[in-house]
Amino acid sequence: MRYWLALVLGLFARSGVTYADPADEYVKGEMEQHRIPGLSLAVIRSNQVVKQAAYGLANVELKVATTPETAFEIGSLTKQFTAACILLLVQDGKLSLDEKITNHLKWTPESWAHVTVRHLLTHTSGIKSYTGLDGFELRRHLTQDQFIHAIGAYPLEFQPGDAWKYCNTGYNLLGFIIENVGKMGYWDFLQTRVLTPLGMSSTSSRSPSRVINNRASGYEQTNHIWLNRDYDLTDVFSAGAILSTTGDLAKWNNSLDNGAILQAESRRQMWTPARVNGGALIDYGFGWRIEKINEHLSVGHGGATSGFSASLQRFPEDHLAVIVLTNTDEQIATRLARGIAALYFENK
Repeated sequence: MRYWLALVLGLFARSGVTYADPADEYVKGEMEQHRIPGLSLAVIRSNQVVKQAAYGLANVELKVATTPETAFEIGSLTKQFTAACILLLVQDGKLSLDEKITNHLKWTPESWAHVTVRHLLTHTSGIKSYTGLDGFELRRHLTQDQFIHAIGAYPLEFQPGDAWKYCNTGYNLLGFIIENVGKMGYWDFLQTRVLTPLGMSSTSSRSPSRVINNRASGYEQTNHIWLNRDYDLTDVFSAGAILSTTGDLAKWNNSLDNGAILQAESRRQMWTPARVNGGALIDYGFGWRIEKINEHLSVGHGGATSGFSASLQRFPEDHLAVIVLTNTDEQIATRLARGIAALYFENK
């Protein structure tokens, strides 16, 4: 434990980080308390990056320091990109939010007959989430048909639209719809329509076989001992397989304000809380949670994969956004992002 603290504090010193800034003090304390190996941070106010910093280790074994260019897995932040791709197809006139998914997917079970694209976007489909189930590992490389056949064998957990339950399956199916309607692979569509136009050159699939510059290593902890993350990974595809940097995510964040990718109506729908059958509102739009945090409107999402925790939290009424990327298995990034935002609320 003493060796770890000395190593991380030494890296802070070598990187030139000082702690006159309350955000740095806050991050330093949280990293020590929770033994977070590395962390990358960006704070954006009125579309200007007012703070970008990196702390600790991107790779513990090689003692590689985290930098603003370090690429982390962002987990379920991927969902907002998948939702954006769906909305681009809607803008193109090729897709409707309220049409049945059976119009665009083959070999679906009869129980999915009334599931719509909107149900998938808002986690109200009733389809069982595949994460945590055997048979969906990345090494299996399931095709669309194989995936649908495997998860379609499970009964609906509720009738479409009756309730809300977080469902990674829905976002995988949205990825398949993007492929089938967009006439290209999901990653090609994302690259062509979102990443390249925004100059997000450090964002890609997390595929373990690819050589990716500045990729952080992921870590889990058992009894205060770091372990390399389990590489028998679930294939989270369009539900959670993006790798990115704080700089690229800042470009994405700013595009959501300036309309570079999505039209105003698409963004309005994306950030409108969904309703279940009967009219009750839920705090979820299309790949975004919509909440009040200490009287501040928050539109954000967290993400977690084996060895990583990430968060992008937007506070539109405060013209503020905070991005936190870490290589720890503790799902802590959203709490840290909100803690950092609170410091900026105080210093408007």
